[in-house]
Amino acid sequence: MTMLRPLNKSVEKNFHLNYGRDIIAGWCNEHAGRQDGMKLKVLDIGCGYGADLQNVKSSIADKDLELYGIDYDEQKAEALRHNGINVRVLDIEKDALPFEDGFFDIIIANQVIEHTKEVFWIFSEVSRTLKKGGILIIGVPNLASLHNRVLLLLGEQPTSIETMGPHVRGYTVPSLKRFIETDGYFRVSKVRGSNFYPFPPPVSSVLSKIFPRFAASSFLLVERLGKSGKFISVFDAREFETPYYKGNQ
Repeated sequence: MTMLRPLNKSVEKNFHLNYGRDIIAGWCNEHAGRQDGMKLKVLDIGCGYGADLQNVKSSIADKDLELYGIDYDEQKAEALRHNGINVRVLDIEKDALPFEDGFFDIIIANQVIEHTKEVFWIFSEVSRTLKKGGILIIGVPNLASLHNRVLLLLGEQPTSIETMGPHVRGYTVPSLKRFIETDGYFRVSKVRGSNFYPFPPPVSSVLSKIFPRFAASSFLLVERLGKSGKFISVFDAREFETPYYKGNQ
């Protein structure tokens, strides 16, 4: 459709802003500032070529960091190993994370969980390996962004969950927050937005701060609370008509 051309051009030109690198680095820096003299262990799930890990390393120059990454691509993993990052290649939808309980201070999952069906298993492994009081930072495409709302009004598919595309889930902030906080394993403490189609970056930056729930991407700062156990236990009181993976219980 001709009326969609400005949106498509904006998406192509400013897509990199969807990753909210500055938001992630800022939250990691804030958390690190509250830790006295500690070595911080940081994991990036779906790390790609390590952009978020490198940003975190640069923003927390005064702390001793151990950087870990998980990806499915051995080629990417090998490149990161040369940069001193501990990378494991595995399938996050069915493999247990190869780390002991409470191992990490910070876990990042940026533009990852929209690609996955098995979010219950993923969050369960995060709940197991993240320290009590540690933080999880999640970035996802926003199904309720301004441009997606306009597309739906026009009878079009939202860009965050195109049928001919890589995403298998769509998220809004309220729905994702309810999921994360189920049964008290986590608490969402902050929500930010990044990018705002079809506006240019200077305007987009302002609008994302004023109207985060209309931004192209949503970012949630999540605290691991003191509740023992794993998130997969939410199935103890619930049953769905989808055969979600629950591990070897």
